Amino acid sequence: MAKVEILAPFIRKWEGGFVNDPVDRGGATNMGVTIGTWRQVGYDKDGDGDIDVDDLKRLTWDDVVSRVLKPHYWDRWQADRIDSQSVANILVDWVWGSGAYGIKIPQRVLGVAADGIVGPRTLAAVNAADPRACFDEMKVEREAFLQRIVESNPPQRRFLRGWLNRLNSLKFEG
Repeated sequence: MAKVEILAPFIRKWEGGFVNDPVDRGGATNMGVTIGTWRQVGYDKDGDGDIDVDDLKRLTWDDVVSRVLKPHYWDRWQADRIDSQSVANILVDWVWGSGAYGIKIPQRVLGVAADGIVGPRTLAAVNAADPRACFDEMKVEREAFLQRIVESNPPQRRFLRGWLNRLNSLKFEG
């Protein structure tokens, strides 16, 4: 079974510190966590009565893993129940970077209802698939998804090389 502790260093490698790029649709972001996501987490780190960019700037890596990655992304994919670590990595990293598309598109590829909810049928389809073939197909689909983002929103092109470098650094490891 897959383990979040194996994926977490990969995520950390690709996520920098605090940025607030006006072209980035996620807005203010720290270590890959957007302000919108941090508000959903609901943790007022500075204790001033609101959850804002000041709280986001105070994130630690432990906050990212324990309050965001594990409960909101890893568990959303029920990745503890995925047999292949490599498959879990590519699926969870996709939902981390693209929200519900990181579940709905893989569900479509797997031939189950693309409802964005990982349940018994989705997990069964993931674990029944040949892990290498599943990983490779997800990589192809994710690259096509990234290309479609740029086609529909050309200013996002400035991020494409980084997105593809990240995707291509995900390797199937058995």
